[in-house]
Amino acid sequence: MSKKKLSLKEQERIISFCKENNIPLAKALKDRNLSYDNLLYTTYDVSSSDFNEFEDISTVQTYDDGIPAVSFFAGAGGLDIGFSYAGFNTLASVELIELFCNTLRRNDPNKIVIGPPNFSGDISNHEEISNALRNVVGIERGFHGVFHGGPPCQPFSIAANQRFNKSGENFKRKGFNDSEKGNLLFDYLWYIEEFLPDGFLIENVEGLIELDEGGRIKSALDHIKELGYSISEPTVINAAYYGVPQNRKRCIIMGARGEIAPVIPPANPLVTACGSVFEKPLGDVQNHITREHSAESIERYMKLPFGARDKLGRIDRLDPTKPSKTVIAGGTKGGGRSHLHPYHPRTLSVRECARLQTFPDNYVFTGSVARQFTQVGNAVPPLLAYKLALALKESLYLNGRNRI
Repeated sequence: MSKKKLSLKEQERIISFCKENNIPLAKALKDRNLSYDNLLYTTYDVSSSDFNEFEDISTVQTYDDGIPAVSFFAGAGGLDIGFSYAGFNTLASVELIELFCNTLRRNDPNKIVIGPPNFSGDISNHEEISNALRNVVGIERGFHGVFHGGPPCQPFSIAANQRFNKSGENFKRKGFNDSEKGNLLFDYLWYIEEFLPDGFLIENVEGLIELDEGGRIKSALDHIKELGYSISEPTVINAAYYGVPQNRKRCIIMGARGEIAPVIPPANPLVTACGSVFEKPLGDVQNHITREHSAESIERYMKLPFGARDKLGRIDRLDPTKPSKTVIAGGTKGGGRSHLHPYHPRTLSVRECARLQTFPDNYVFTGSVARQFTQVGNAVPPLLAYKLALALKESLYLNGRNRI
């Protein structure tokens, strides 16, 4: 579509025309050789000098050390990408949801994906998954490599439960009482005990430790320590202080066999604003399909200042001088949604959300648009994964204890 300039007066005339004649705004724009990217807010007062440049994952130094790794709860592959750029060779990715497995295979046809349709991908099925790791992947106890994974976080997440009415039962975080997902962390620790990798990484939401009623996590980690591991203190970090243009708080735990615990990398004192993400041209990228909003919705959105919320749609206009609000997944059965673009009164596309998550532009997400949002929102930002992977590699292999 043309990127010709559109005045606010002309935009208002088009919106009024659509409302009066009950014509979809998407059709009216197309008839005029316009798109939603031609639309404007009534307030726009920012320049590129108002925000720092975001750290593009495609420009980081990559390594080719070939350190073996196995990914658990792989999702769309955020941890896999970061570890790959840091010099790890993820031999296999374990994932339960077939659509996510399709995305993993689409982007790396040579990777072993332990998930549907050939495997269940169910981490709680210890026999099936451990047999696959031994007989298909070829790893054994005393694995000279690392495990990394982020067990599903919904039972511990504040954001996930705030989607429900506060008076409802679902509003309360279930934590370990969630029979489906609350105990998957302990399943993951079972594989660490079973295969004794050189090291491991656990990623989860900040509420993980807060909900450790009865000290179940502490007790499980103490047991791992008895197997000869040194473990970093569970630490809540914000991805915005690690080059990711998004506020995203996560709890990180890293472990290594031996007497020295891995050191979680220090935060940058400056947060990364999201503005430069939207200055980068989109070009011919995939997964960039924008929602066809109604004229009434656009009329509401265009009046919002930076950082304000549309109360009816419960979505926020991003402020380009600050990190993006957390990219959210929507429900795991669909319903993906996003924030409002800072410069155009519309919601973000999957590709724009993926950029806020620091996925490379050549990484393609499969499935419906709603499920693409789910994959992006559930992922660990690859840039954050990269920096954590470098720190784990430094602790494990570059301090004299082991050799790559």
